[in-house]
Order: sequence, then C-alpha cells, then structure tokens
Amino acid sequence: MNGILTPRQILKGLLLGTPPARPLFLPIVFSLGAEIENLKLAAFLGNATKITNSLRQIRTHLRSDGVACYFDLHLEAEALGATLQYAANHQPPALQWPRRAAIGELPEGLRSPEDAAKSSRVTVAVEVIQRLKSILRDEPLLLAGVCGPFTLAAHLADLRPANAPPREDFSDSALELAAVTITQIATKFVEAGANAIFIQESIFPVLSAAHCDVWAGSLAPAFNIIRFYEALPVLLFSDENSFAANREVLFARNWDCVLCPALPESISSAAEIASPPNRANIGIALPPAAFQPALSAAPENLAQSLHTIMMELRPVLVTTAGDVPASTDIKLLARVGEAIRR
Repeated sequence: MNGILTPRQILKGLLLGTPPARPLFLPIVFSLGAEIENLKLAAFLGNATKITNSLRQIRTHLRSDGVACYFDLHLEAEALGATLQYAANHQPPALQWPRRAAIGELPEGLRSPEDAAKSSRVTVAVEVIQRLKSILRDEPLLLAGVCGPFTLAAHLADLRPANAPPREDFSDSALELAAVTITQIATKFVEAGANAIFIQESIFPVLSAAHCDVWAGSLAPAFNIIRFYEALPVLLFSDENSFAANREVLFARNWDCVLCPALPESISSAAEIASPPNRANIGIALPPAAFQPALSAAPENLAQSLHTIMMELRPVLVTTAGDVPASTDIKLLARVGEAIRR
C-alpha cells in the first residue's frame, strides 16, 4: 500500500487529519544548487533559471517526496530593506540596514510587509515554484521556507544567534512586523503552487506559557492562509536545545501545523527528547552532520537509529534541520529516503 500512495495523496490525508501510512521524506536541499551551477550563492539566489535547472538535477539523484524550491533565512530581511554582504560563499551574510537603530530596536526606513512580498527575490522564488509546478506536474511536493517570527525579529533587531536571546530582548513591534511579513510572503508562495511551507525558527528564546500563546497567535494567520490553499504548514525548530527548553509549553498546545524539532547529532537518544506526551502531528529534522562524509555514521548504524526513532515517534514527515551544506553525502541521504519510504 505504501508504494501506491503518492506524496500528494499522503499530504491530502494529513490535511484531513488522517495518519499517513508512511512519513513523507522532505529534506531541504537547495543551496547545493549553487555548486551544481558553479555560481556564487548570491548570484544563484537571484537566478530563477539556474535554480530550476539545479533542482531538477538534485531531484533526479535524491528522489525525495518533495523539492525544496526556495530556502533562505535572509530572504525576508532583504525584502524588508537589508543589504546582504557575503564574506564567504558558505557563511551566512552580514545584514546592513539603511538606517541602523540601537540593538534591539527596529531599523528606520523599512519597507512595508506588502512591499516586501513584491521584492525581487520573492518574485524569483515565486517564479521557481511556478516553473517547477509546470515542469514536474503532480509528481513531488513543492516546498518553500520562510523565517519564523523570532528568527526574523532577531535579524531586524540585530540580536545574535550564538546564544538564544531572552524573550525580553525581542520588541513587540519587531515580532509583529515579522509575523505580518511572513504571512505576506507565505501567501505569495502558496498562491504560486507550494504544497508545504516550512516556518523556520533558528533563533528561539525560552518562553513562558503566556509568551508561547502570543507567539502561536501571531502564526495563526500564516497557518490559516497556507491551509486555505490546501498546503501544509510545518513549524521547524532547527536548534535542538531551543526546542528541548520549550518542549513542555509547545506540547501543551494544539497546533494546526506539523511540529518538527531537530534531532541531536547523537540521534540514538532523540526519542525521549522529541516524543510528544500525546499523539500529534510530529515531524523530525535530521542533523546535517549525519550526512557529512567525515562525520557520518556507517549507513547501517544510521538506518538502525532512524528505525528506532521512527517506531517510537511515528513522525508524519522527515526533513533536515535546515538547508544541507554543499559537503552533504547526497547518496547517503537518498538511501535514508528510500528506507523511510518503504
């Protein structure tokens, strides 16, 4: 039966509340396309033709249930007015704002969320989704990513991700602007044909129950519009420690999305960290280190660890804890995908 169900049929069941017969395998493999096209990352991110061509090649080798059409954690910041300065091709860019305020405060002269959703790179992302929808027809799911409110607010307020800033460091105005911008851009993506939107929180403070309620409420408009277009919202926590610190308040809520925590690099202990107290739509995000040639475990050991986790958690999807680096062993990632889809 598992071989009969298509990714879109599994997705439709998920949206209707039906537990899937198998998890969807939806790794985030996007910026690797810059290496395939022999382009600097900055140039790649603005070229819809090169992105589309490279993703088709990646799809041929990976054979996952979805294609990562556009994933860049700095897309929204640039759309709001930041200039991205890349010191090295594989390092995150520095953000330069037109009129920088004090740390913790919003910069001046920002674009509105509506104008941000019309920015050049958002337009490129929309074009990539539309092209792949036409080329790939109904075969794989089309995935796109946006920042979570705290991650985008940290970019806006120049809060550093080395240690998760306390909730008090985030201004309400930055969080409100972030949530509205995310909703506007997610709307563009689902209108173009995206089947799943990953809302990525890579900078996430420890929350009280009250603060968690406010944050969840800020995400509700994005969830609603994503589901209106019959797409799946996925809340991805790329930092395992942040998720673990907030585990109780997160699992105390009923979510209209898939909660997807990153697993620790030692994934054998992941079940006790990520397992919800009651059955819920839970996904898992595999650590990129598991697929680095110099660091990865033997394929059989990785497969055994994943099998144990899958039996414990029964996840509805398996992804990666963010966009995988260029050094990723794609053959190993593909073999893991084959095992998951069985």
